Amino acid sequence: PLLAFGCRRGYLVPFLYGICHIRCKFSLTSVNSKQKMCIFAEKKQNMAIHNELGKKGEREAIHFLEEQGYRIRHLNWRSGRKELDIVAEHENELVVIEVKTRRNQEFGQPEESINEKKIRRIVVAADAYVRKYAIDAPVRFDIISITGEESAWKIEHIKNAFYPPIW
Repeated sequence: PLLAFGCRRGYLVPFLYGICHIRCKFSLTSVNSKQKMCIFAEKKQNMAIHNELGKKGEREAIHFLEEQGYRIRHLNWRSGRKELDIVAEHENELVVIEVKTRRNQEFGQPEESINEKKIRRIVVAADAYVRKYAIDAPVRFDIISITGEESAWKIEHIKNAFYPPIW
């Protein structure tokens, strides 16, 4: 169950990455405090269309990488609110891969959406990953850009897409 506040049954509620329709159960956490009403919300089974496209793109990227000889270590690895899409090993390197999927190039190339803030988040998460698993290997940051539809994906693998910034 997910925690949300200020919901009434059947309303649309702001939720982590946008708005989703949820079903609510009400329970008071304190008899003396009406302000502490907790609402436990259960997300509906229907995933947003853009999320489904992203998941399909990640699956396609995994198949692509495995065909290229990469060994997948983790998918969607999280450190707090930061996430690494794919962590893999290839030729004695740890490779952190950000996957970007779009149906078309109407709003630019998928890799163009990775800005400095996103790069910093990826680098911080990669640092946490290296520390957690005590990895002593060079780290490379790649981007896999996927455009098109499921039947005809166009995959571009950009190796060494960026280097960790110096803060």
